[in-house]
Amino acid sequence: MSERAGVLGMTVRASDADRDQVIEQLRAAIADGRLDPAEFDERVDAALTARTLDALTPLVTDLVVRPGSGAALTPPSAGPPAELLTIKERHGSVRRDGAWELPRRLELRTKWSDVLLDLSTAVYSLPELVIDLRVQGGDVELVLAPGMMVDANGLSARHSTLSISRGTTDHAPRTLHVHLIGRIRHAHLDTRWHSPTP
Repeated sequence: MSERAGVLGMTVRASDADRDQVIEQLRAAIADGRLDPAEFDERVDAALTARTLDALTPLVTDLVVRPGSGAALTPPSAGPPAELLTIKERHGSVRRDGAWELPRRLELRTKWSDVLLDLSTAVYSLPELVIDLRVQGGDVELVLAPGMMVDANGLSARHSTLSISRGTTDHAPRTLHVHLIGRIRHAHLDTRWHSPTP
């Protein structure tokens, strides 16, 4: 009993990655209605200032992310892809690149912002990615690798420019099908293909 209490009583410092992961879970929760805006703002503020995992855990324990999971905080690579990632920005910039993990569905909610989503070196295990856009103003750039396909038939554009080109190598094996849905207004969306290393 005393040994268990001693283990539970240990204070583990939270890393930036821990805080970022909790904030992503909170964004997913407000997107599907499990949190209202006031609760979301309060919890995000608490997450940004949390110094320990003990301070972070209560912020997400009542938000069931994966049924049967006993831990609120789990490493991003320990398990299946996230169901949903929501990115929100106003009058700013968003950049996702490197070996970031792709969810099943990505929601982009931006106003007058510049967005770069580099999928060319992202980590993914599913053959499809749905990107649901609600974009007003600004630029959205998708960086793709050979073998990735883009389908924008479900995307509504008004007073906007879509520049979606074909892949650099049409004969590359199909690796990821990116479905663009939703709407963009007064914005520009462009695709850029990452050239393979010779």
